[in-house]
Formats: sequence, C-alpha cells, structure tokens
Amino acid sequence: MAAPAACTRFSDNYDLKEELGKGAFSVVRRCVQKSSGQEFAAKIINTKKLSARDFQKLEREARICRKLQHPNIVRLHDSIQEENFHYLVFDLVTGGELFEDIVAREFYSEADASHCIQQILESVHHCHSNGVVHRDLKPENLLLASKAKGAAVKLADFGLAIEVQGEQQAWFGFAGTPGYLSPEVLKKEPYGKPVDIWACGVILYILLVGYPPFWDEDQHRLYAQIKAGAYDYPSPEWDTVTPEAKNLINQMLTVIPSKRITASEALKHPWICQRERVASVVHRQETVDCLKKFNARRKLKGAILTTMLATRNFSKSGRSIITKKGDGSQVKESTDSSTTLEDDDIKARKQEVIKMTEQLIEAINTGDFEAYTKICDPHLTAFEPEALGNLVEGMDFHKFYFDNNVIVKNCKAVNTTILNPNVHLLGEDAACIAYVRLTQYMDKQGVAHSLQCEETRVWHKRDNKWQNVHFHRSTNSPSYTFAPSAHK
Repeated sequence: MAAPAACTRFSDNYDLKEELGKGAFSVVRRCVQKSSGQEFAAKIINTKKLSARDFQKLEREARICRKLQHPNIVRLHDSIQEENFHYLVFDLVTGGELFEDIVAREFYSEADASHCIQQILESVHHCHSNGVVHRDLKPENLLLASKAKGAAVKLADFGLAIEVQGEQQAWFGFAGTPGYLSPEVLKKEPYGKPVDIWACGVILYILLVGYPPFWDEDQHRLYAQIKAGAYDYPSPEWDTVTPEAKNLINQMLTVIPSKRITASEALKHPWICQRERVASVVHRQETVDCLKKFNARRKLKGAILTTMLATRNFSKSGRSIITKKGDGSQVKESTDSSTTLEDDDIKARKQEVIKMTEQLIEAINTGDFEAYTKICDPHLTAFEPEALGNLVEGMDFHKFYFDNNVIVKNCKAVNTTILNPNVHLLGEDAACIAYVRLTQYMDKQGVAHSLQCEETRVWHKRDNKWQNVHFHRSTNSPSYTFAPSAHK
C-alpha cells in the first residue's frame, strides 16, 4: 500500500484567525500551527490576480526570506503554494513599529538610539553577508518582537529585496522610499549593498533628533539635496549630540558609495561597540516631541496615498503597494509603504530606455567608440542610409564612421536632442524606442547647422544591462555622415 501523500495544504497545518492587515493582492492573518499551538502571521497572496512579473517577485521574496535566519529579522517559517493562493508564514510580531514605541517611552537617550541602530545594523550585516540588499529600509519596516520592555528590533518587508554576488554593483531599477533613497539610485548609477547603509544613516539621524536629514515637500528639491549630500546639524538640538554619533552619521551619509562605511565596520564604531563609554545617557525630550510629529506626518501621508491608490483602482495595474495598517503590528506587506516607489512601473522603465539611448548618442557625438561598443551588442544589426538599403551586422561598419567622423573633427560644438521619444516595452527584457534626432553643430567658421533624422532602436536587457541590438535610421546620419550635401 502506498504511503499517504505529505500535507501540502495550508489548512492541514494551520488554523486561520483574525485579519491583521491588507494589501492589493494579499491579506495578513494571525494563524495557529495545529501541531504546536504556536502563533504566526500568514501572508495570503491571491496568485490569480498576479502578473507573471509579480509572481516572480513573490518567489524572489520567499527565496530571500528562506535564506535569512537572524534574531533581528522577521523570520519566514513556511511557504505553501496552492492552486490560487500562496501562503507565507512569518513570525507574529506584536510590538508595533520601533518609532511608535520610542515616543511612548518615559526615557530615551542617545545610548538608546545607539542600541536601536546596532540591532538594525546587525540585521543589515546578516543580509549583506548572505548576498541580500533590502532596498527599502525605513521606519515602517522596523518592528518590535513584542510589547515587552527591551524587545528585539525586527527588520521586515523583503518585497523589494534583491540578491547580489559579492560586492556587485549594477542597475537593479529605481526602488525604495523617497527620503531614504541613496544618491547613486537617484543618479541611476549601478548600486549594491551601500544603499542600505545610506538608509541606516537617515534612520540614525531621525533617531537622534526626531526629524530627517533631507526634507522638502517638492520631490525634485528633495532629490537634489540627497544627490548633493546636503545635510547639516542645526543648533540647538544637535549641540547635545556627541561628536562620535555625528561621525558615524557622516560615514553612513557619504555620497560616494565606495567610501561609505560598511555594516561590519559600523558595528565596530566606538559609538556602537563602546556605547557605555561614548554615548550620552541624557533624556532627549525634544527628540521624542519631534518624533511624535514625524510619526503623525508619516501616518497621514500613508493614509492619503492609500485613499488615492484605492480610488484609482490601482489593483488593476499589477502592483501591490496599497496597505491598510492593522491594530497589532503585523508582517509588513510586500512593497507596503505610504510612499514606496518601484521602478518596475512602466514610466520609470521607459525613462531607463530613453537614458540609455541618450548615452549611446553621446558616445557617437564625442567619437567614443569604446563607450559605443559597451552599449551595443557585438552583432548589432542596422539599416542606415550609408549602407545603401542593406542590413549590416557587427561593429566594423560603424567603426569606419567613428574613425572618420567629420562633425566631431571639424566642429567647435555638437548638441543632440531626442524629440518625441516613444518607448514600447516588449516584455521584461526588451524595448523599442522611436524618436526624432535633432543635431545642432557649429562649424570651424562659426556657422550654425541643424540636421534631423528619424531613428528606431531595439534594446535587449542582459545581466541587468541594456544593449542596443538593432536600429533603423532615415536619411543621412547627423553624426556620421560626411556627404558634401550635409555640410553646405
């Protein structure tokens, strides 16, 4: 007689209890394990509503959570896949948000802030040691294990987390929450583990004075501040903070990622590992008062955004960022936040393709063949007028024009503008862009010229890097051509 099949259904192992929170495609409910009577939080995802991309993200989140076993990380205990639902069974954390707990305390000092950031850094160090970058460190994702005094801080919500190899830096997409985004993400540069340390620097700054280092209602101005690393330590609130605390913040909020302190190094900083000797133990009432206002503003923004998203019926767009907060502290929704952004949304991916096209044209304008070859597939195919109607493949045809580029060699200045760019995304890893290319240049006699052509380019993403695989150009190329008619 065959052995009975192993239990694979959620209901065979767990009893579902009350709802703790809700998202666009999921609900979080308390559950009890039948065999042990232990309580957990079950995140129940309706997979019928998920796009293929969202399903990949769900699998990535579960895979990452399985790798992470640390006392300062909300732990995944079980992952059960059924026909229309996926169940992720996490620690039940009941202590609420760390920032909410701080304002309820009777006493809060710099030494307490040091202990908080130490636990956060321990969790980040564990992530980084396992090749995981969280990408969305912020107060909403810092929870307490229980209501007990001295309960452990737990890092939650790995919905935006990614896996990296070693110290790999690459463009993984525009993801995070505005005030906690690092300069390299905002500049659309390759990034990796240092983005989490930048966010820790922002969190530590808030832990010490109750307001963030970068703040502006206008998002463009906010991003400009962050990119410049433009923060300071105003009087009088910072006068009572020790120099060692400011030194650690400075090392975390270092604009150049390679010069930023690592989680391992930060844990060895005197302000953390020699807290009793270095950190002040004076109660910081002003910090608590400011933090109350900061928390209120966060909650209000979250409520407003949730209402806006719900009224626009965002659930149809294939993103899971709508969340209603429950009473008890729950496992956070994947990509749950008042203002978490993710560049998997269409607009940002289109911007990425436009940016790559601009970089390619810049390489042509400056005659930089090496930069051009890095952006193009080695077997690039092209229809262009110089090929007299023939399809050409490879780089040799293009190299000839780089070596003999009349405009680059005979002009004082060249400026190219992409007009009316229209991007079509073709699945996850391919895109087509059509645009008008307008080139202005000054010849050596100081006479201004303008040339125009229409171009279509096909891009393909391999190993997180966009490459141009095909293009089609109308009329003579503004930057390559040295036909007499173009220079009359």
